[in-house]
Amino acid sequence: MFFLRNAWLIFLLPVLSFFVILLVGKRLPRKGSEVGVAALGASWILSLGAAIQWIGRPVIGHGEEAARHAFDRNLFTWFQMGSVKVDFGIHIDGLAVAMLVVVTTISTLVHIFSLAYMEDDRRYTHYYAGLSLFTSGMLILVTAGTTLQMLLGWEIMGLCSFMLIGHWWEEKENSDAALKAFFTTRTGDVGLLVGISILFFGAGQTFDATKINEAALKGEMSHWVLLMAAIALFCAVVGKSAQFPLHTWLPDAMAGPTPVSALIHAATMVVAGVFLVARMYPVFFKAFSITHSPINPIAVIGGITIIIAAALAFVQSDIKKVLAYSTVSQLGYMIMGLGVGAWTGSVFHIFTHAFYKACLFLGAGSIAHSGSHHSFDMKKDMGGLKDDMPVTFATFVIASVALAGIPPLAGFWSKDEILLGAGKNGYGFFMVVGLVGAFMTACYMTRCIYLTFFGEHRGNAAHHHPHESPVLITGPLVFLSVLSVGAGLLNAPGVELFKKWTMSPLLIEAHIPEHAFSIPTAAISVAFGLAGILVGYLWYWRNLGPHGVTERAKPLHAGYTFLENKYYLDRLYTDGVVGSIKGPIARAVYWTNQNVIDGLVNGVAWLSQRIAGFVYGVIDQKIVDGMVNGAGWSAEEGGSILRVLQTGRVQQYAAILFGAAVLFGASLVLFTR
Repeated sequence: MFFLRNAWLIFLLPVLSFFVILLVGKRLPRKGSEVGVAALGASWILSLGAAIQWIGRPVIGHGEEAARHAFDRNLFTWFQMGSVKVDFGIHIDGLAVAMLVVVTTISTLVHIFSLAYMEDDRRYTHYYAGLSLFTSGMLILVTAGTTLQMLLGWEIMGLCSFMLIGHWWEEKENSDAALKAFFTTRTGDVGLLVGISILFFGAGQTFDATKINEAALKGEMSHWVLLMAAIALFCAVVGKSAQFPLHTWLPDAMAGPTPVSALIHAATMVVAGVFLVARMYPVFFKAFSITHSPINPIAVIGGITIIIAAALAFVQSDIKKVLAYSTVSQLGYMIMGLGVGAWTGSVFHIFTHAFYKACLFLGAGSIAHSGSHHSFDMKKDMGGLKDDMPVTFATFVIASVALAGIPPLAGFWSKDEILLGAGKNGYGFFMVVGLVGAFMTACYMTRCIYLTFFGEHRGNAAHHHPHESPVLITGPLVFLSVLSVGAGLLNAPGVELFKKWTMSPLLIEAHIPEHAFSIPTAAISVAFGLAGILVGYLWYWRNLGPHGVTERAKPLHAGYTFLENKYYLDRLYTDGVVGSIKGPIARAVYWTNQNVIDGLVNGVAWLSQRIAGFVYGVIDQKIVDGMVNGAGWSAEEGGSILRVLQTGRVQQYAAILFGAAVLFGASLVLFTR
């Protein structure tokens, strides 16, 4: 049990890497990158060891009731509030193990990819330090046994995403994107604090996630308390996982280095919100009566996000923004899946999506590095790259087909389970939403492949001739493309190992529904995906269809403009919400500055001037100088009198002495009676 008992090393090593890189990284031969790669490589090995030992743990129960009990270990007492003791430890179950493997795999490959991609970066050492800490935040979150420990990992990622998105902060666009991501996710995080607080008191003053889930299932918390806690927590999920209406920050986050984008979109940050719902699923399951109601907030928000994000992907010229909106849409699938009761399908979609989405983002980085001279504009600087970049092209196509949900690639198996769950659990409308989303995904990825790899090269070939990227870049792409093909087979019909490994006693107790593979549902799903590819092929390759219709037809032109402006949500938030708050606050602050602060400063200056005048005119000139001048005058006048007496005549001195003796004798006679 070495790997399970010491799973805390998995997140500790990247934390130590962060400090070592910051302290001595610039003095090392590779400027600290070797420390980051070694730390994540070790964490990856430890994660694989933990997964193997988890699979080898004894199974309790039989058939559909079979599950493994979680492994818990308290490392130390974090703090104590009266009788409430909060421990810091690890909670390892199937969900945690799956996430550990995903996070360390993707992060290790991103670290390796960055060796070439970020080689000449001006803040190379700081980049690797931030990358290590960013990864550790997600690892702390997935191994957390308490909601407070989850909060710690959650906020570490928030801080690191701000630093890494704004890595090139000298450009205003980048610093604005970092601030936008930070403040938008912080808006949702208010809900996390509120939700944790409600559950703490509702479950009998405990932060233990397992005890909270058990209390929810056993009815030890009122439905009202559960509902308020679930709504608050879901607000945090909406912000972190970029769900409607707080999805606007994620596409702008592409301002950061491309490897960071891959890590954010595939294994950390945005996946954290989905993980939170999966980890605290009994709370959400009972609060929203999932599988006992035809609609709930989780399914609704996820369904809306699938469609609106996919639509926005069609009007993007930046390849990273196409992939960003794709991520938002796929996160919508995961959230919707949890909302319709497809827990295994949603968690499996986290698992498979990580590999092909990381492959796509790193592929975009490879194209920018070696094919388009650091440009991500598909329409201006790409096209015709298929022959110049064969490895990048092949891996990008494989990952795109996996994303489109075409069998037997990974995306098909996980997406199909979500659609199946929606159809079987009474959420037929959301199954239709998922099918439409599958069609749109296949179509916009076909567009992306065409604009990037086919047609004539639109970049400046004389200035930069496209060529294949070095092995440090293509190596991770090949590895991820293999996983994009094979990872889905872990839960294929007749295998279903992923479901067996991740099933927990809490899910069994909650009676989360699981459904057998359905050929009709799978056939419909594949048909929609293939239809999307066909429409994209006919539109772009064959140039069929009403091209330019958005320019000729006013209603369609208005719709296209609506999409180009991202539903005007950014304008609403920037000008409406932020502007309406920022303007009055700015005016109030200016008025306070001019009338209150300046008034106080001017008043103090006026009073100081008057006091100084009084001190100078009265105290200094009249009293102090008067005393000094008076003492001088007295000395001078006394000296003048004494000069009259000092004549040098003996008879005059004798007369004075005689007179003094007479006065002395008279005073004795008068005052001693």
